[in-house]
Amino acid sequence: MHDVTAKDPKLLVHLKATRNTVPVPRHWCFKRKYLQGKRGIEKPPFELPDFIKRTGIMEMRAALQEKEDQKTLKAKMRDKVRPKMGKIDIDYQKLHDAFFKWQTKPKMTIHGDLYYEGKEFETKMKDKKPGEMSDDLRIALGMPVGANAHKVPPPWLIAMQRYGPPPSYPNLKIPGLNAPIPEGCSFGYHAGGWGKPPVDNMGKPIYGDVFGTQGKDFDTPLTEEEVERTLWGELESESEEESEEESEAESEEDGSGLVTPGETGLVTPSGISSLPAGLETPDMIELRKKRMETEMEGGDTPALYTILPEKRTETMGRAMMGSTHTYDISAAAAAASTGTSKSAPQGVEVALDPSELDLVDTDAMAARYEATLREQQKGEEEDFSDMVAEHAAKQRNKRRKQQQDQSKPAKKYKDFKF
Repeated sequence: MHDVTAKDPKLLVHLKATRNTVPVPRHWCFKRKYLQGKRGIEKPPFELPDFIKRTGIMEMRAALQEKEDQKTLKAKMRDKVRPKMGKIDIDYQKLHDAFFKWQTKPKMTIHGDLYYEGKEFETKMKDKKPGEMSDDLRIALGMPVGANAHKVPPPWLIAMQRYGPPPSYPNLKIPGLNAPIPEGCSFGYHAGGWGKPPVDNMGKPIYGDVFGTQGKDFDTPLTEEEVERTLWGELESESEEESEEESEAESEEDGSGLVTPGETGLVTPSGISSLPAGLETPDMIELRKKRMETEMEGGDTPALYTILPEKRTETMGRAMMGSTHTYDISAAAAAASTGTSKSAPQGVEVALDPSELDLVDTDAMAARYEATLREQQKGEEEDFSDMVAEHAAKQRNKRRKQQQDQSKPAKKYKDFKF
């Protein structure tokens, strides 16, 4: 609405299309306060919509109001203290039909349009369209009303043929001006005539196709292309898959038939092969590596881990959290320097005489194992003599201090007077 009636519609559309812009209300420059001009206008009471009136709520409220007026003051006070619920109960089906079947959309402003004073009193032209005359207007102008009313030209057609179409509606199609006249009608100034068609000196229409000749070029029927209606990505049926497999099997069987003699006739008489020497394709290509090659290549790869040899000790040692199981880290350092990690012997090695292998006594074997273990740990025994001597000296000094403290007299404190 505002874009059509504006002085500069292009500028207005550009301003509206700018981001984060809002329309300025028209009362920004008014002296009086907003909505103060409606003081003298009588405001009608609120009316329920038609779909709510269908439920009969207004009749029920009117009947209840009449009963309330007939009650005494004492009965009204009693109803206030102990009210009775469910006086106006409407059938659920009526309420459902009212809001889900007969409900209509309320009249609302378009997006971005602001309310201003007197907007509800303006005439809305939604029911009226330019170029279409109502029956009341036709009767007022003395024009016929009925089925053939459109064959009578309006009285302003002669002026439009002389001065042109209305500037407010440049794209409006008006018969006799820029559109062909109805069938059975003719141009002329007689009663029921459509005046003179607006043409130039060459006989060409000025404002549009007034003779209806341009529309004949577009009357040729268009051939519609066949559109595939099958759903994209639809699973194929089993019957189609079976038919495809059968066709593939038949094609394979056909390929195993007689050899055509055409191949022998295509050999070149020179006998020279098209491939150079050394480029013949072998029958089979071995892609897997041989075992010897993998073993040779694996020698340069670093070791994943190093096994540390274990030592068993009966004593706990000087450490706070000592353990009888220790590990030799020097062997790991030596293995890292050589680049190889070999599993070190674990446990205790016991040398047995082949002549004694027939011994089945487990006690003798255990005694031999303990003796060998004791011999290995002889050299590893730690010397605790220094620690014992140091501990004895500390105990001796402590005992001497206690004796000196006992021999000293008790300390005398001064007597304080309170």
